[in-house]
Amino acid sequence: MTGKELVTQAIHLEKTPRTPWVPFVGVHGGKLLGLDATTYLRSGDHIFNGVSKAIKEYDPDGIPVVFDLQVEAEVLGCDLMWADDNPPSVASHPLSEGKKLEDLKIPTLADGRIGMIMDVTRRLREAHPDVALYGLITGPFTLALHLLGTDVFIKMLEEEDYVHRVMEFGKQVCMFMAEEYIKNGCDVIALVDPMTSQISPEQFRQFVTTPATEIFDFIRQQGALSSFFVCGYAQQNIEAMCECKPDNVSIDENIPLDYVREVALPMGVSFGGNMKLTVVLLMGSPEDCQVHALECMEQAGDKGFILAPGCDLPMDTPPENLKAVTQLVHDDYQQEVIRTLMENQPEEEKLPDMSEYGQTDKVIVDIITLASESCAPCKYMVDAVKNVAPEFEGILEWREHSIKKMEAVNFMNALMVRSLPTICIDGKIAFTSKIPPRSVLIQAIQNRINEKLKLKLSQKHPELLLFTTDKEEEEKLHEITAEAINQLGADVDIRHITDEKIIRSYGIHKTPAIMTVSYKLKSQGRIPSVDVVREWIKEVM
Repeated sequence: MTGKELVTQAIHLEKTPRTPWVPFVGVHGGKLLGLDATTYLRSGDHIFNGVSKAIKEYDPDGIPVVFDLQVEAEVLGCDLMWADDNPPSVASHPLSEGKKLEDLKIPTLADGRIGMIMDVTRRLREAHPDVALYGLITGPFTLALHLLGTDVFIKMLEEEDYVHRVMEFGKQVCMFMAEEYIKNGCDVIALVDPMTSQISPEQFRQFVTTPATEIFDFIRQQGALSSFFVCGYAQQNIEAMCECKPDNVSIDENIPLDYVREVALPMGVSFGGNMKLTVVLLMGSPEDCQVHALECMEQAGDKGFILAPGCDLPMDTPPENLKAVTQLVHDDYQQEVIRTLMENQPEEEKLPDMSEYGQTDKVIVDIITLASESCAPCKYMVDAVKNVAPEFEGILEWREHSIKKMEAVNFMNALMVRSLPTICIDGKIAFTSKIPPRSVLIQAIQNRINEKLKLKLSQKHPELLLFTTDKEEEEKLHEITAEAINQLGADVDIRHITDEKIIRSYGIHKTPAIMTVSYKLKSQGRIPSVDVVREWIKEVM
């Protein structure tokens, strides 16, 4: 049985002799050729050679032609930011910058990179007839975000008809792309709509269900199979996704496979996923990858399941990790070996106590992401924080923690973050997976500032220490400092130190002298972690 037949059988909800394996090779194909992402994605020959090498190395049952959710946005007028190790990201939003929806036209093969990609599809079909080719198209809601930016969330409330018109336009773009992929040999058309993780089931059914259903009907009429790709914490929308009648849904590590199985199969929809991209495939060992792959396979069962990464593979994913997964899905004996190992796994490493994190004068906003340069929900979450930061200049620090680095993974686990992207304010989870409206985010930060102010007022008063051995100087210093405190209306104590030995113990060799002292409670009742204490020390350096 060929890989294409195996994928088709799984999507048709038939039991398969083994689990189909579909690695989502995107810019990782460039890594296999020693090329950066930008060079790779701009050349049809490079994409053909990269996918062909991935097929040779990883023996997949199916594989995408290209994984770039900015192809359509680029030809519709969005500026792109290109990168060396990720697909490009959208840097401008035409419909929020003066362009009218009526000005936008359905793309053609002559626009942007579309013709090149279809030519690659045709070449791959001829070269690899036994592999299921996936054509990935940007879903209408994610395309609306690209065109409108986060303004779309406000317009969903205030200009419902306009959003429906934007979604209708996105649907037409999707149908054009799907038809071209099918003409050139794709077996499965995947509607990739990660930004739907940001809306409720009610909003999903209001804005996404109709265009998505019509797209899947169109794909079916063209004789191809369909899949609905989503990433992020989209568990609340799985049932609504299946109601759109795709042949398959594919999800990432944020959603348990057994939950998807229980929802999808009774609705006649196959499912795929959801191997962890970074902590396992990127940073784990080959054995880690086999253990995790087997966990996914056993959780999913033997009907209607396709093993795949949660999303586009990180560019630097070690080839030996993907080869290890290939070995596992093809080798029953290796599966038994891994089952034995799973029964004897060591306890997890103890994480540092971060309960006192964020106890500085400034408010610290941490955004834990997969990577904002390659993950659309992550990018728009980071943008939300970046855009409100000027409102709190001097009292707010924000940082992105991409879990493509192990230190960020440890940080994420220490803060008990379980879904991406997530915003934490001073070490406490504030917004999980959902991009907060500007006003809501500002209020959350202001609330934390108010909390800190109350804490500061409850602490021991700061002091001014006056050092002198001369009575006249002592009286003059007291008069000056008292007047300054009075003018400010400050709550500061004054303490006189006149003993020469005590003065020298402070490192003071010449009087008169003044020293300010502040008392800030940082921790009580527990021993904080090194990371937390290091943060406090920075304040007094």
